[in-house]
Amino acid sequence: MKHDIWKLAKRVLACSLPLVLLLALAACGSPAAPAATASASTSPASTAAPTAAPTAAPTAIATEPPAPTGEPAQQPAPSDGKVLVAVFSATGTTKAVAEKIAAIEGADLYEIIPAEPYTDEDLNYYDRNSRSMTEQSDKSVRPEIAGEPLDLTGYTKVYVGYPIWCAEEPRIMDTFAESCDFSGLTVIPFCTSGSSGIGKSGRNLAEKALTGTWLEGKRFPGGATEADVQKWIESLG
Repeated sequence: MKHDIWKLAKRVLACSLPLVLLLALAACGSPAAPAATASASTSPASTAAPTAAPTAAPTAIATEPPAPTGEPAQQPAPSDGKVLVAVFSATGTTKAVAEKIAAIEGADLYEIIPAEPYTDEDLNYYDRNSRSMTEQSDKSVRPEIAGEPLDLTGYTKVYVGYPIWCAEEPRIMDTFAESCDFSGLTVIPFCTSGSSGIGKSGRNLAEKALTGTWLEGKRFPGGATEADVQKWIESLG
């Protein structure tokens, strides 16, 4: 009887032992779960490498034009020097052309005035004994110019104007050419006449001046317009 009871007890123990072990394992394993969960929730913050904060895209800065000051913009000073128009005009015809050149070029105007002014009788080209005719017949004559000698300091270009007398420049122009220092200057002759061309007058003046770079000249009729003068100046380059 006792033997049967012992066998029954062993069977009950054998059957209940796995259950006891299972319960023990469950009891031991369940508290660890929250810790694992907590560890899992905190581990990314503590173990993950820091990431750089996103950089904002650069924004364009709108620049406003300077507010107008109400004053005109300063223009750079011209690199070229000043321009002069020197003219001898006994009747005013050549002077009228000279004034047009000066206006177009923004040039100074210098009038070559004889110390002894020419009268109407002096300018009688039909009288071989008139002053103008006798002067033109003698290439050595040098009529005096009134005033102080012309100072060309600061100029880079000089227009030289005169009428044509007996197919040549008036002798007072020879006086002018010989009395001026045109070194480093560009000299541009021009003349007026009823019918004669400029001929050799420009070259004659260049030979007497001995200085300066003399360009080919231009003859204008008495009624030359500003458009005629403008076109010629533009052709000089």
